[in-house]
Amino acid sequence: MRLGRLFAMVAVAAMVLLLLLIATRAITLAREVAALPAAWQWAIGVLVVAGFAAIGAAAWWLWRPARPRPSRVVPDRPALQARIEALESGGAAAPGARAELAELDRRREGGQVHVAVFGDISMGKSSLVRALVPGADAAIGVAGGTTRDIRLHQGERDGSAWVLADVPGNREAGGEAFEASAREEALRAHAVIYVCTAELTRTQASDVAWLASFGKPTVVALNKADERNASELKLVLGRLRTQLRDSADAVVPTIAGGTEVFVRELPDGRSERVERTRLPDTHELARVLDRLLGRGVQALEPAREKAVFASLDTRLTASEAAAREAQAARIVARYARRAVVGAMAAVAPGSDLVIQGVIATGMVRALADLYGVSASQVQVDDFIRQARLTLRSGSSIVLAVAGNALKAFPGLGTLGGGLLHAFAYALIFDSMGKALSASLAERHALDHDDANERLKAWLADRNGERVKALAAMAAEALRESAGPGSSVQPG
Repeated sequence: MRLGRLFAMVAVAAMVLLLLLIATRAITLAREVAALPAAWQWAIGVLVVAGFAAIGAAAWWLWRPARPRPSRVVPDRPALQARIEALESGGAAAPGARAELAELDRRREGGQVHVAVFGDISMGKSSLVRALVPGADAAIGVAGGTTRDIRLHQGERDGSAWVLADVPGNREAGGEAFEASAREEALRAHAVIYVCTAELTRTQASDVAWLASFGKPTVVALNKADERNASELKLVLGRLRTQLRDSADAVVPTIAGGTEVFVRELPDGRSERVERTRLPDTHELARVLDRLLGRGVQALEPAREKAVFASLDTRLTASEAAAREAQAARIVARYARRAVVGAMAAVAPGSDLVIQGVIATGMVRALADLYGVSASQVQVDDFIRQARLTLRSGSSIVLAVAGNALKAFPGLGTLGGGLLHAFAYALIFDSMGKALSASLAERHALDHDDANERLKAWLADRNGERVKALAAMAAEALRESAGPGSSVQPG
């Protein structure tokens, strides 16, 4: 006890002496600087301030608090169910949405801790599953060294029922569908183990950041740690922890075990291939997982539910966009057909859009309503006026596309004036409708300039299938308008 006090007194005395020496040296330096010319005093002052600023910045960077993870605004379950019903009632698909909600309920009722093992191919994920939960009752099925299906492994840790999901690896050639299923399973889990074997690439780091954006507890496991010496392992772990400071809860070294093959040189100069067992070590990984998941399933459920709802929100948004796009195509086709019939009263394609003003106004309003964009009559009129100017300057393009289309597809007649005129209007309204639809979907407003630029591109589009369909539609509409038994004849 006395010895400890003595050491403490010596340490305090040494610190006081050090401070006195620093103070004395600072006073001496201050006097020396004061004797220098003013220009030198300013230069030294600037250097001192810059030095202290650099030290402060370095200290802040080292000890700054981790930035909070981004929080997503996630709809609740009633809102998601209402969107699913709206899609289905409109004849659109919400693929897997109801099954996802049912799986969410099933796992909640099961009361098991779900952990997904995620990462690129050939990182040792399957071996890590075996090492982490020995005796798991599901066999691991592997094709060509790569897990192609989600494998659920049930086991126990410290009396708790665990389910580990061994998911398909990312970045496999042609494996986009497997990667999508892996991401969905990762969001269904209570926590994720992201497996790597080196410092992360930009794409791998974005995977971890993506998991963090859902508030998903994530542990990065640096696998095959036994392949590095102690100093190299420490260096790589340090870089990973710095790189993932704001997106991973922990970075730990692991050894998944398994076997390894190496070549051994014999005394007589010959060599032989030797296979040996690598002992697994997941102690630190298990400790971190126990800390993250120790609160129990009930405490972890709200975060897991939020992640699943966020994933469903993204999928439903894509389905809703696809449904709107399909509905927009139907609206455009309907008004293009009406324009073909109205074209018989026109003089020259493009110059008399005012005659088709009622049809054009109806199409613009129908598309704006579909995308939930409020548009006044003035805005609609301005858009049609601007489109008419574009059509006047591009009438030669319209006629060229129309003429070439009719020549290219036998059976639609030669360049008859009625058919040429009708097809020109089909092209005009189809182009205007597609341009406006794309602009409304992206801008969420009636942006005249953007829609007009898109209109120019669509008018010049010579896609064979598109113009063939428009030419056939124009011919059919003219036959129907001429009455039963009529046919489109050359002009």
